[in-house]
Amino acid sequence: MKKDEYYMKEALKEARKAFEKDEVPVGAVVVYKDKIIGRAHNQILTLKDPTAHAEMIAITQAASFLQNERLLGCSIYVTIEPCSMCAGAMVLARIKELIYATDDPKSGACGSVLNIANHKGLNHNFKVKKGILKEEAGSIIKEFFKIKRQMHYKLKSKGEVA
Repeated sequence: MKKDEYYMKEALKEARKAFEKDEVPVGAVVVYKDKIIGRAHNQILTLKDPTAHAEMIAITQAASFLQNERLLGCSIYVTIEPCSMCAGAMVLARIKELIYATDDPKSGACGSVLNIANHKGLNHNFKVKKGILKEEAGSIIKEFFKIKRQMHYKLKSKGEVA
């Protein structure tokens, strides 16, 4: 198994944890010198915190591990293209490389909607690689939102949703 696939599978394990907690299923791992030093999944609802994205939590863990706010030499693996907040945090942390599975055409900030990763006006850019285990990551997200839509329509048909 290739290195990128191995670490993306670890991120997918995190995404499944989020799914089980009824959180949007996104997972992330931060890797330094071939070792995972941060791993997380979305916990927005759990922590009642709009910043509790998988990437943000994994970056915090990695910074704590390294005892440094700069994650020099680190790569981050994420199951879906990061949003502007998470991509901005990657710039500030000086991430070396982002590897993500599937695009986010609604709020992706590493090439889909915006491109914070390689914005010429910023003081740091990082490499971006995408498409690693794309189908697997995409199917988790699709299944999650399919269930959400079904629940919404059931409640709506009962008059419980405005």
